[in-house]
Amino acid sequence: MRIIKNIFNLGFVSLELGILMICFCNVWVFGLTNGRTYTKISKIPPREIALVLGTSPKMRSGLSNPYFTKRMDAAALLYHHGKIKKILVSGEKSKGYNEPAAMKNYLVYQEGVPEDIIIEDPKGFNTYKSILRCKDVYKKKNVIIVSQGYHNLRALFFARNNDMNALGFDAQDVTKPESFYRNQAREILARVIAVVYFILGVSPD
Repeated sequence: MRIIKNIFNLGFVSLELGILMICFCNVWVFGLTNGRTYTKISKIPPREIALVLGTSPKMRSGLSNPYFTKRMDAAALLYHHGKIKKILVSGEKSKGYNEPAAMKNYLVYQEGVPEDIIIEDPKGFNTYKSILRCKDVYKKKNVIIVSQGYHNLRALFFARNNDMNALGFDAQDVTKPESFYRNQAREILARVIAVVYFILGVSPD
């Protein structure tokens, strides 16, 4: 009976520590990025370039991915309001799949953005790689990161820790319960991993 009680106590303590860890890491991310994300185009200061984080242009059903289209809308809005001069579209390019090309085509043909101001990064395989390549490969530090708000916090965390003068412009979120809550929960855990990797000095590749 004592063994069972000890196991129960250990499990309870582990659960408490886990919850505290999740809260601590998320508070750290929120604290570091506080005041650096914007939802209104009139409020965001101008920057040299927008970094648009990639996502699949299509859902499994074959329909347009609303996360994708809302990010393109936000990037185009920044350009048409004179907040940026160039757009870096960063995502995965593999056999039969090309996020940067899809983003560029949408911006040009659906949003009226000039083709010559768009730069494609085909090796933005995850958020961290997109941020790091923006700085190290394309030599851009003064950026506006474009994604949904829940995602922008982690992206800004990476950017701030890599000495980038970054802001976030939040694309309109998708409020369907099946995707909204799943993405929010996944991002809460992703922030924990980001903080742990930062503390350990490990690259989250």
